[in-house]
Amino acid sequence: MSAFPPASAFTSASSEALHLAVALDGAGWHPAAWREPGARPGELFTARYWADAVAEAEAGLLDFVTFEDALALQSSSADGPDGRTDQVRGRLDAVLTAARVAPLTRHIGLVPAVTATHTEPFHISKAIATLDHVSRGRAGLRIQVSQLAHETRHFGRRAVPLPDAESYEEAADHIEVIRRLWDSWDDDAEIRDVATGRFVDRDKLHYIDFEGRHFSVRGPSITPRPPQGQPVVTAASAAGALGDGSAAYGLIARSTDVGYVAVRDADGARAAVAEIRQARESAGLAAQPLHLFADLTVFLDEDAPAADARRSRLDALAGAPYSSDTAIFTGTSAQLADLLQDWRTAGLSGFRLRPGVIARDLPAITRGLVPELQRRGVFRRAYEADTLRGLLGLERPGGRYAAHPVA
Repeated sequence: MSAFPPASAFTSASSEALHLAVALDGAGWHPAAWREPGARPGELFTARYWADAVAEAEAGLLDFVTFEDALALQSSSADGPDGRTDQVRGRLDAVLTAARVAPLTRHIGLVPAVTATHTEPFHISKAIATLDHVSRGRAGLRIQVSQLAHETRHFGRRAVPLPDAESYEEAADHIEVIRRLWDSWDDDAEIRDVATGRFVDRDKLHYIDFEGRHFSVRGPSITPRPPQGQPVVTAASAAGALGDGSAAYGLIARSTDVGYVAVRDADGARAAVAEIRQARESAGLAAQPLHLFADLTVFLDEDAPAADARRSRLDALAGAPYSSDTAIFTGTSAQLADLLQDWRTAGLSGFRLRPGVIARDLPAITRGLVPELQRRGVFRRAYEADTLRGLLGLERPGGRYAAHPVA
């Protein structure tokens, strides 16, 4: 019999408020979403489109939004581009999009996706630190791995993709380097004293001297410590992906503040939570808080038949029934609220909802689901913090090098 962490380490008790995030991707998660009325396909690569979507999410008091990204064109084939011209292809850079909309928002967290497999942690650390400064403490990061051969060929660093387990080991090292670089400036390293001519206290900048199998980074960063100290690090698992579950769960357990689990039902959520808890306990991190969100694709309407009809119409446009790596919900806001309250008993503290069509389902979340959850007393009625860590109930950590002078 294994001992699980105390309830305080996993903010999922039924007496606590539910956390909600929305995953933004193009016109929506259904491949025919761009053809839905109001989808604004001509604006998908404009700042205004993304600013409007994030503003809608913030009006609904959501904890944060995630921005999808990848290092290859979207494709229905794992072997490379599928040649289709009837679906959205192409994306804006997630980190730059988040930075663009940051000054236009005040409370909501901004969490862009980054592929650790083909990026340098030094670059990512300063990009996310910059996002945290620009947003005044609302930045996060979603680390993902890539095992696609055609993405690997874009960079020429490797002949073939890394094996599954090694990809996640590299991602764990990537996160560790990023976290150390965020700590490489003490909070009070900047003096900025015009009278004495001292801008920075060199003794408060630290070498991180990271030596690992995948990276060798001396540091320090070139960007001052982020306002949150440590921006929120997140990662996801994909249901049914070959070998992905345990490896991704291990990364979530050892290296993140928030994990997204792709599950089909409450029993699947319960099993995922148990496995991640066990892995976190084995890593000696049981006492540290970790949020676990279930991913869920949603199609919402005034009644269930209307939602079903809309999804069927989109399927017909796409030429095939929509499928996903996680559960798909089709129905009303009240029915979705029932499901969320049921699933959270599995040990979840929140949900990351994927709107089937952003133009239709994002407003349905913010103007239908959120008021329903508020009526039930399980969702906030106002933002209670100005940082993403604050919204998630995570303390601001001190810098790990602050007590030690530079060598």
